[in-house]
Amino acid sequence: MSRLVAAGAGFLLAVLWFDLMHDVQVLRRPAGDLPDDVLASITTYYRRVLIGARPMNRLVGAVMLATVAGGVAQLVAGDMPRWAAWTALGLIVSPVALAAVHTVPSALRLARGVEAPQEQSRLARCICRDHLCCLVAIAALLGVELAVGR
Repeated sequence: MSRLVAAGAGFLLAVLWFDLMHDVQVLRRPAGDLPDDVLASITTYYRRVLIGARPMNRLVGAVMLATVAGGVAQLVAGDMPRWAAWTALGLIVSPVALAAVHTVPSALRLARGVEAPQEQSRLARCICRDHLCCLVAIAALLGVELAVGR
């Protein structure tokens, strides 16, 4: 199971990298409304990957679920020390839950482009923050899997 979880983590890191290539535009800007060109870039990206890429956009969710399932199976099977299996499970469940509850709904709202510029700026900043948190958790998950997994 450790290979499945590590492969899922690697895939999710790659997805996060692509998302962050657009999201980081907000980090160079002071608080407040983002410039139109920055909002257009981020909005266009999320419109393309969340709305225009159907059905391929479902792959990310499927990998998230498979990685969580692999983490549960790893815990049940005793493939690694229990502390490591629980840690790994927490490190995958947390970002997946954040993505399901907050990041994806925010990105869909941003992709639709119907919000006021102030709200679009807030959404873009929140999505970037979420992705940075997810990056840390998924990188730590991969570290646990590579260090302790069999």
